[in-house]
Amino acid sequence: MIDITIQNFETELIGASMQQPVLLDIWAPWCGPCKSLGPVLEKLETAYAGRFVLAKLNSDEQPEIAGQLSQAFGVRSIPFCVIFSQGQPVDGFVGALPEAEIRQFLDKHVPSPDELEAEAGTEEAEALLNEGGDVHDALAKLQEAVAIDPANDNARLDYLKLLLGLAVAEPGRTAQARQAFDPVAAKALADARYAAVEHWLRACEALPAARPLAALDAAVAANRRDFDARFERAQLFFARREDTAAMDELLEILMRDKAWSQELARKTYVAILELMAKPLPKAGPDTGKAKGALEVTGPAAVAPSDPVLDQYRRKLSMALF
Repeated sequence: MIDITIQNFETELIGASMQQPVLLDIWAPWCGPCKSLGPVLEKLETAYAGRFVLAKLNSDEQPEIAGQLSQAFGVRSIPFCVIFSQGQPVDGFVGALPEAEIRQFLDKHVPSPDELEAEAGTEEAEALLNEGGDVHDALAKLQEAVAIDPANDNARLDYLKLLLGLAVAEPGRTAQARQAFDPVAAKALADARYAAVEHWLRACEALPAARPLAALDAAVAANRRDFDARFERAQLFFARREDTAAMDELLEILMRDKAWSQELARKTYVAILELMAKPLPKAGPDTGKAKGALEVTGPAAVAPSDPVLDQYRRKLSMALF
């Protein structure tokens, strides 16, 4: 448990919530319900064993912070609890609720033990890959993370990408990727990350029946509108993650027939862009704002610029519009 002040607000609340949820208890010494709620929250912090951090804010001593949060949520009474995650206040409750109701509230926002274990495995795999460790060790950690927490999208997507990255050299990995993808295939309809992985998976699945690259080159040279050969060539490049070569081939289709094969060229091109894009960095406290200014949310994360990615986004726009 930590006490929040103007001085440590950004580091101990906003910054800390980037790593794990922080439950802020806004209270006052004269408030009777606050005195009964406090011990319940402390008990739950212990019971949840590090799955969230409890922070307390004395509204009499820190009226500016308390006032901003109360105004943001339209609340005028205490005790008032707000849970922060990823630098943002995401939900809250008012009053000295029974322990069972507070548990229900926490369980909506706090990771389960399985989720924490799976996330730890994902982070270990990422560290292994970043440090040049054994790819197969990282793959085993991700496979275990998915088994522990099948709903963990980060673990499953990393697992799928690593499998597909090995698929050209180890063809059996494609079947493993299909097995891991099928249970969540419906997510590709609404989640661009899964849609991109699905297109990569299809490219890998097409490899065994693909014509040799020389034969495809000859087919395109004989007929520049042989879109089947062009797409097959793009699939070969895509499976090997020769991304710019694949997109160059898809652009040739798009410039001649945008709607070819139910916009398959465009959809595949967009999938490659998605796979090339780096995830947003975790935003920390903004140390560059004016001294004395107070914000109850963290700064928005900004994606790092990639000149190749930007170039091929522009090429797509020019081909389509």
